[in-house]
Amino acid sequence: MPDGSLAERYTAVRGLTEQLAAPLSPEDQCIQTMDDVSPTKWHRAHTTWFFETFLLKPHLEGYGEADPVYHYLFNSYYEAAGPRHPRPQRGIISRPSTVEIADYRRWVDEAMVRLLAGAPPEDVEDLASLGLNHEQQHQELLLMDIKHVLSCNPAQPVYRPAPPPASTVAGSAPGWIRFEGGRRAIGHDGGSFAFDNEGPRHEVLLKPYELSSRLVTCGDWLAFMADGGYRTPTLWLSDGWAAAQSEGWSAPLYWTRTGDDFSGGSWQLFTLAGPREVHADEPVCHISYYEADAFAHWAGARLPTEAEWEAAAGGVAAPPDTDDANLLPSGTLHPRPAAGDGLTQLFGDVWEWTASAYSPYPGFAPAAGAVGEYNGKFMVNQMVLRGGCCVTPAGHVRASYRNFFAPGTRWHFSGLRLAQDSR
Repeated sequence: MPDGSLAERYTAVRGLTEQLAAPLSPEDQCIQTMDDVSPTKWHRAHTTWFFETFLLKPHLEGYGEADPVYHYLFNSYYEAAGPRHPRPQRGIISRPSTVEIADYRRWVDEAMVRLLAGAPPEDVEDLASLGLNHEQQHQELLLMDIKHVLSCNPAQPVYRPAPPPASTVAGSAPGWIRFEGGRRAIGHDGGSFAFDNEGPRHEVLLKPYELSSRLVTCGDWLAFMADGGYRTPTLWLSDGWAAAQSEGWSAPLYWTRTGDDFSGGSWQLFTLAGPREVHADEPVCHISYYEADAFAHWAGARLPTEAEWEAAAGGVAAPPDTDDANLLPSGTLHPRPAAGDGLTQLFGDVWEWTASAYSPYPGFAPAAGAVGEYNGKFMVNQMVLRGGCCVTPAGHVRASYRNFFAPGTRWHFSGLRLAQDSR
């Protein structure tokens, strides 16, 4: 989250959303390629709806909503806020236009600046902080979704050209980093903003364990594929094998075969900078939990639990170093090879699947009202991911951050790090 006053942070976050949408045409911004993908235009409108619904209408005297139909069109899943347009049909909303959505954003922004002027009440500040972090989530989703949209276009258009490669110092060969067991505290300590699912902070009991010093790479994945990883049912969970068969998985999402063998040159992948060859030394990306679990079995290892991951990351005392982490400000918009020694790539590059089901921490209670629907009602049939990725905004991720997706989804920037019991 940017430094400065709440009003300054509001302006910075809202401005970044528009910067991310700027390379896209109005036509780009209207497309929905699957149920999980939302059009760019919808992301821009929904984040605006959030501020209008939860801050301006109840807290700014005399506020007049921009258009009553927007309340129906741009509600996502808040049952307490009223009926909403079905998620799978967001792509058929040709109107309001992208120009009208820009007008909607300006209307709400001007009112929000008035609301945040001076010293707003604490509950307004808390809701505004939630809204800004919510918009940062949608900035990441915007890029995830438009990548899927552009990948479905046979012309394989470019969202933004890739920047020159960063000069990095190659890391040492991958190895295992040992962590002692014992009682460890995980979860957010309440000293700054966090989503409700990050708390309460509580103790867990861990056995000694080891984590791989780096993320699993595309080269590692090519070896898994060459050894029949996608053809060996004994490596897979039953649901995972069924998904792999029904979906026809033979490689990560966005990989396409260009040759007859499994060498690195025979595979291409689609990036936000367009298609290019698979690079063996960069982290594998766009894999499901099922694929990550199958790979771990093939490698004779396992996925870490979220408690193990957080304890290794240092908990709330160790926020990510955004100068080094490959997050959105790096501009790469793609995972990059590990650099340096020791435990690397904990923050940025790819969200790391864990072995933990998304469930409430002991003592968790959702907030009252519609905002209580933000996280708690999704605590079933999902798996936890940690660490952020290459399109996560700076200041948005922390060691206690719990992302979650259904185990069969792949369009997000997800990869894995191996774990094992300490030997």
